[in-house]
This record gives sequence, C-alpha cells and structure tokens, in this order.
Amino acid sequence: MDTATSRLSWLPRPPLAGPVLSHKMHLLDLGLKLLLPVLLTLLLVAAYQFGSLHDYLQLVQASAYTAFLPALGAAYALTLLLFQVFRTVLWATYRPYPLAPGPLPSLTIIIPVYNEGAMVAKAIDSAAASDYPAAKLEIILIDDGSTDDTWDYIVQARERHSQLLSTIRFPKNRGKKEALYAGFTRAKGEILVTLDSDSVMKPEALRHLVAPLLQDPQIGAVAGNVKVYNRHQSLMGKMQAVRFVNLDYLRASQSRYRTVVCTPGSLSAYRRAALRPILAAWRDQTFLGAPCYHTEDRALTNFILRQGYFTYYQRPAVVYTLVPETYKGVCRMYLRWERGNARESLVQLGYLFTRYRRQYRLLPIVEFFLAQLEYPLTLLFFGLLLASILAYPLMLFKFLTVLAIASLLNLLYYIWLERDLDFIYGVIYSYYAFFLLQWIYPYAWVTVRHRGWLTR
Repeated sequence: MDTATSRLSWLPRPPLAGPVLSHKMHLLDLGLKLLLPVLLTLLLVAAYQFGSLHDYLQLVQASAYTAFLPALGAAYALTLLLFQVFRTVLWATYRPYPLAPGPLPSLTIIIPVYNEGAMVAKAIDSAAASDYPAAKLEIILIDDGSTDDTWDYIVQARERHSQLLSTIRFPKNRGKKEALYAGFTRAKGEILVTLDSDSVMKPEALRHLVAPLLQDPQIGAVAGNVKVYNRHQSLMGKMQAVRFVNLDYLRASQSRYRTVVCTPGSLSAYRRAALRPILAAWRDQTFLGAPCYHTEDRALTNFILRQGYFTYYQRPAVVYTLVPETYKGVCRMYLRWERGNARESLVQLGYLFTRYRRQYRLLPIVEFFLAQLEYPLTLLFFGLLLASILAYPLMLFKFLTVLAIASLLNLLYYIWLERDLDFIYGVIYSYYAFFLLQWIYPYAWVTVRHRGWLTR
C-alpha cells in the first residue's frame, strides 16, 4: 500500500453533499415539486389562451422598432437571445481537460480562515484526503486573527495531518487578501491552489484541477466547479444550489475562448510563474484611492488575464461550499460580489482593447458589453413595468409568464447536468431575484469604495 493510499484509509471522509434533508425541508420539497409544475402549466396555458405571449413574438417585426424605448428593449432582447444561442453552442462543445499522463507537479493548498468554527476541520480533512501524491502536496492554513474556537479545530487538524499541514496565525485580523498573500509567498509548490475554509473538495479534484495547466502552458489559472454544501437545509440553500450549477454554463462557454473572468476562491489553481510577477501589485491594489479588500479572486483573475495568460474551467474539479440561508446573508454576499464586479469590470475595460494576448480577444469584448448593459436595462424596464402595471394590470400577468418561460429556458442547462427535479427552485429564484435583489446592483456601484468584507 503506497503512502497516499494508506493516508486515505484512516482519514475520515467528509460529507461532500452536506447535511441530509431535514423532515421539514423534505415535506416542503415534495409539496413544491408537486405544486409548481402544475402552476407553471396553468400559467402557460392561460397565457396562450389570452394571447399574452403575442407581444414577445414581435421582436423580429418592424413595428417593434418604431419608438425609442420599445426599439431599445427589442434590440437588446434579440441581441441577448442570439448571443445566448451562440454561447449554448460553446457550452455544448466545451470539454474538460483529461487527466494528464506522467508525473504530477508539486502543489500547495492555501486555506485562509477567519471565525469558521468546526467547518474549517472539514475543509482541512477534505484537502488531506485528496488522492494527490502526498510527497508532492503541502497544505498551508492561515488563521486571520479568529476570535472564536476556530484555532482549536486547526490545532486538532494539525495533529491529524502533521506531515501535510503547516499553519500561520495572525494575532489580529488583516483581511483575506493578506492571508492569501502570506500563503502564496510561503508556498513551495509549482501549482498554488486556493480553498475556502467553508468549502469541502472531492478527493479527485486536485488531479483534475492541474490537468489544464500541465497540458497548455498558456493557461495561467483554472477554476473549479463550485456546488452548494448546505443545499438541503433551507429554501434559500436549494435556490442557491441551482444557481451555482448554472454557473457551469457561464464558465464552460467562457472556457471556449479561454477567458473565465473569475476563478473562485472556493477552489482554483494558479501557475506559480503566472502569480509571481503580479503578487505585490495585487496585494497593494487600490481603486479610487481606497485599498481593494474584497473580491480578491476576481481581481487576481484580472491580473492573470492582463499578463496574456488564459483562464479555464475544469468541470470534474468539484468543491462544495457553504452559502447564506437568509435574505440578509444573501444580500451581503451579492453586494460584496457586485462591488468587486463593478471595480474589476472597469479594470478589465482598461486592457480589453489592447494587444494583451494574441488570441481570443473579440468574444471577451462582446461578452463584456452585453454583461454591462444587462443590469442597467433590467432596472430601466423594471421601472417601466411598475408604471405599466398601474395603468394596465394585465401587464403583470404577461410579465410573470415571460419570466417563467425565460427561467425554464435557462434551467435547461441545469436539467441536462443534474437530471433532477430541483430545477423548480431555479424558477422560484428567478422571481425572487427579480423582485427582491434588483437594488443590489445600483447600490454596489454607489458604494463601490466601501471597504467592509460583509461576511460576518
């Protein structure tokens, strides 16, 4: 029995799919899966009977372009639809890199942690349980000044994995970026992997994660496949689980032109040669005179891309991560993301039109502008919708119908990948996000210089 196999034989296996479905959630889940398809069917039948879909079939007719606002909406919707079809072709033709033959490179897993409690032990155990060769693996954990019992769990994990795990403890909280920087500068591996302290990866994830880096020297970073760890614990967890799976569609299609715009902190791999030249600049990055403390993964991806490296998504490299289960928690998470996206979109615009690399420059530009137009136009038409409903209440019925159809079309990707009935939570999320989360985008732009991390 080799070293890696013997290590796996006694190591406790983490519950990769998260906690089991509670009795209350089981009843709710069953009820929704029986009721929602019936309601959707009735909605679509009624829409067809009353001709509510007729207006949406006029996008290709000249009458839709006789006034400015209808023309703007119709042109954007048609452009978005065509790009969706094109992106679907890219997604369908995406293939992950196969496992690389020959020897594997040395690899360092870096885990920043702050007030994570018992979950950090599961993250460490999942890293130690990897089927990656033990002789080429090291794990560095950085405790960013935790004030709860997190350090106790770290000490226990260090005793279990003394040959693999080394630790750094900050006396005070410095922020996630500083913790990652400390890990990056101390790491010895040729490949550096980030793993969030609330995330649990599959044993085979590391081998899959390094495969693109070994087979294409132009790839500088690889994104893992992030799924939801606590998907069975709440309605919010279920909705987020569907949304996270649908990120596969985005990252797989972006991989066809080698521009995954965000390699997530939950699980991503970086070529050491791609990181070394930009670490200091990434650490000291400022925006509008303020230090950049949040969305460090999107910022790091921008630095990698701007050097001319490609970024790729590796579907078999699976990791499960905790998500918020309350409205407040979800708002804080999305606000943090959108502030970072606002900042990093402007950073990306600064190099998109330069000769930063030889290939794959056109499609990132097309995607960038479509993405930047999406939220402003959505807010504009949201306002027009509210005004229209006051004057013509039947408009609400028409809108609810088209939103259901759009969500079902987007969920075809989820259904193809997961092949289960949880897609109904994606429909629920579409309504939830449209009516309850629209404020986040404009507020993120207004408060883009805010320095709070918004995790706790």
